[in-house]
Amino acid sequence: MKLGLEKARKLDADLLIGTDPDADRVAVGVKNNHGEWVLLNGNQTAVLLFNYLVGKRKELGLNQDNDFLCKTIVTTDMIDAFAKDKGITCVNVLTGFKWIAEKIRLEEGNLHFVCGGEESYGYMTGDHTRDKDAISSAALICEMAAVAKEDGKTLYEALISLYSEYGLYKERLLSITRKGRNGANEIAEMMETFRKNPPQNINGEKVVKIADYQSQEVRNIADGTTESIDLPQSNVLQFFLSDGSKISARPSGTEPKIKFYFSLTTPLDNKADFDATQRFLEKRIDAIIADLGISK
Repeated sequence: MKLGLEKARKLDADLLIGTDPDADRVAVGVKNNHGEWVLLNGNQTAVLLFNYLVGKRKELGLNQDNDFLCKTIVTTDMIDAFAKDKGITCVNVLTGFKWIAEKIRLEEGNLHFVCGGEESYGYMTGDHTRDKDAISSAALICEMAAVAKEDGKTLYEALISLYSEYGLYKERLLSITRKGRNGANEIAEMMETFRKNPPQNINGEKVVKIADYQSQEVRNIADGTTESIDLPQSNVLQFFLSDGSKISARPSGTEPKIKFYFSLTTPLDNKADFDATQRFLEKRIDAIIADLGISK
């Protein structure tokens, strides 16, 4: 995308789109609120796509009472907040598009699938492909950008408008590689430590809930109650903090890596405060990483 950004600057383009070689993931470049070219992350593109599709379906009278969105458990919770406000069901599944496809199959005749996605730049609209598809996604992204331009906005400005409505959500992915003979053992020990001795506080905020997808159980720290997770077993841990932050830990199934997903949110009462609020959340993520003692 670096070469694409350079070309977009020279052309003074409105939009940059790039896919990976097998065209199942799509990345987007736009001008930010300062007129500088930036790349949207996968969560931001998902928020824009989901919002556009739901809004357009309602506008055209295509929405149905049984419509549903589907995303993975490590994809931004802004979509859950948006779906709740719009009165549309949002289903969370394990990481990987096979789980989204399975959910479509299981809900056939019950729920009507609108769109699905994950933070790693994969999106699916309609149920014809049943896998992430950069081709249809690119077409929709172009349509979104064209509609926004007709309204005198860029996609980035549309995103900030959504943040001002639902709160500014900031996500970051930290991948830690542990190669060599002991790499897998180190990663397993890290997960075991988090399970047996979970932190009670992270960066000064209480851990109020822990979701363990291996034991398929959510534990509420305050009252000690538990609830079951109706998803297949998976080696994933999630920590929910008192300020609404969420930290997810998941070893990679194909590489000697452990991935940490950070998701923070705070209200954005004034669009003019967007930059300062972004920096505030970035610093909080840095502080959480330092407090957990994890690094590359």
